[in-house]
Amino acid sequence: MEFRPLGRTGVQVSPLCLGAMMFGPWGNDDHADSTRIIHRALDAGINFVDTADVYSAGVSEEIVGQALAGRRDGVFLATKFFMPMSQDDPNMRGGSRRWIIQAVENSLRRLGTDYIDLYQVHRPSPGMDVEETLGALSDLVHQGKVRYLGSSSYSGSQIVEAQWAARERNLQRFVTEQPPYSLLVRGIEEDVLPTVLRHGMGTLTYSPLAGGWLSGRWRKDSAGAPTSSARPPARFDMSTPANQRKLEIVEELALLAEQSGLTLIQLAVAFVINHPGVTSAIIGPRTMEQLDAFLPAADVVLTQHVLDRIDEIVAPGVTVNPADNSYGDHELRPDQRRRF
Repeated sequence: MEFRPLGRTGVQVSPLCLGAMMFGPWGNDDHADSTRIIHRALDAGINFVDTADVYSAGVSEEIVGQALAGRRDGVFLATKFFMPMSQDDPNMRGGSRRWIIQAVENSLRRLGTDYIDLYQVHRPSPGMDVEETLGALSDLVHQGKVRYLGSSSYSGSQIVEAQWAARERNLQRFVTEQPPYSLLVRGIEEDVLPTVLRHGMGTLTYSPLAGGWLSGRWRKDSAGAPTSSARPPARFDMSTPANQRKLEIVEELALLAEQSGLTLIQLAVAFVINHPGVTSAIIGPRTMEQLDAFLPAADVVLTQHVLDRIDEIVAPGVTVNPADNSYGDHELRPDQRRRF
């Protein structure tokens, strides 16, 4: 597996990043099996692992930490903070200095490591100054607890604001962005990917299978079901016109994959990592079989003909069902609209 530069950091990472959201009660609660999957990914050449404190309420981080025992130095380890870690305490969440200092210690303990390679803000905080978050994160870098900083699900304007604030206040900057990207969710091509490229950031994209829609399980004659309780049920409501349109598109993409000698999974993942603005695609296997289905995509190069045909099926910059976007949505909440 050929490595790629992570933005301008000088770090080299694999084009596939092992996502750990499915390790724990949200997906595979067999810790030994999850560990075997992680080891198989590392043996296949993946050196990039991404998790988050909120995944299975910290269990995912614990599994990753146990699996990396003895192999930690060869792995670029990323985790995230921000999502609520308590239903009762309103301060055990968000991007405040108070929570960040506590959250990183919790993650370090669960991961069984002295440092986190990439510490990411899981979501933006429109109601607070980004300097608050960057200031606390910069202190963690200076203390050696964190090596690099990243953002996740930031809009183009939020990425620019964070870069400006870091430069203006002499703070550590975000060197990566983690947005959703797939054949069905192409919205980031219009603003996020060009912005990331202009600022020399790395991009690790999540949901290359669009939450399972491109796994082959979702077809007109055999619609599946969400594989995790963490996925919003509305995204799988077959009564909506947008999801019906997705089913039609999946049929066309499946035919294109077959004509190209690929599985639908290989086509979907190869499409993501073939974009020049993408560093790594996060794959989130729940089973060993799913991991083995992902791995060949790392070596697939799509022809111009295939890419052109994809653009005919789903136009560049278009997200087929807007409900599948997970960034920029706070601007459209009722309390943020011009009309009330």
